[in-house]
Amino acid sequence: MNELNELMRKVLWLPEQASEYAASVDHLHFFVFLVSQLGAWTVVVTTLVFIVRYRKRRALQSTVHVEPRAIHEVVFIGLPLSLFLLWFAIGFPQYVTLQTPPRDARDVYVMAKKWMWKFAYPGGPNSTDVLRVPAGRPIRLLLTSRDVIHSFFVPALRLKQDVLPGRYTQTWFKATQPGHFQIFCAEYCGLGHSSMLGEVLVMPPDEFDAWMDRERSSNHPSAQDEQPVSEEGVDIRGNLLEQGRRIAVVQGCFKCHSVDGSQHIGPTWLDLYNARVKLETGKTVVADEAYLTRSMMEPAADIVAGYKAVMPTFQGKLSAPEAAAIVEFIKSLRTDAPSAAPQKGPIYAPIPAK
Repeated sequence: MNELNELMRKVLWLPEQASEYAASVDHLHFFVFLVSQLGAWTVVVTTLVFIVRYRKRRALQSTVHVEPRAIHEVVFIGLPLSLFLLWFAIGFPQYVTLQTPPRDARDVYVMAKKWMWKFAYPGGPNSTDVLRVPAGRPIRLLLTSRDVIHSFFVPALRLKQDVLPGRYTQTWFKATQPGHFQIFCAEYCGLGHSSMLGEVLVMPPDEFDAWMDRERSSNHPSAQDEQPVSEEGVDIRGNLLEQGRRIAVVQGCFKCHSVDGSQHIGPTWLDLYNARVKLETGKTVVADEAYLTRSMMEPAADIVAGYKAVMPTFQGKLSAPEAAAIVEFIKSLRTDAPSAAPQKGPIYAPIPAK
């Protein structure tokens, strides 16, 4: 089976399979390709037979009128339909799997901008154009864009996910082997689109853990960082939780939201992350990263039941890294969270004068 898999991969010029998901995607790809080739060559051979068998005779002959029978309708409609449904039955569970990361997946924030990729590890370092991950452990990517639509594409992982400005998308993977794998942008994003490259560096788990420990204890940014403070004003050396708390104070978020479960103008942030939130329309949504980010950028889109639409939009006020930091702070306010954000000083700190 492995030999057949390798043969088909080489025949179709596919890159190596560097994730668990890659093998399942390729197997569906091989199945669709072989069935399509079988259908195509059946049509070609039948056409050639008909050309020879029913070529024009010297004597004029009238064309025989053929009435198709019910079995013909069943075969020529039912067979292609059955194949398409079979492909869907195989592919849809794969899509659901890709959109349902494991609970123990490590989060990495990904920000796309012309023309680079920036990665932030909650409670850890940041880097530019190099994503370091451990082999054999699930990694969840939370992606957003600072400017236009990009697309995060790693062929070896069979991973492709659109990256949208002002909101989060997510995907996940588990690399099966150490190595270097190219990152591309698969959505045309301007003149530098072709140079928007990066690299997934898959490390042995113990080496990755040692690297994370070194970066956390270091007082200077990673060698991959361009500068200690980004142009968005976020200290890339600090902890995302503390950054989120600090930004929330500056933006005045605690004027309307509590962190202890008490009633306020807006919903409390305590245990908000991943909670099922009922909207005034009667619809129920999960307060994940995408929902929290959209609530900052488009607060009137999903009004929580029992609250008024008084929150202003933060579109243009918060950069993608700042929104990510606030989301990370909200995630830490779960009573079942392994560790809470560091509480330095009163949470309802006064807003600095401008």
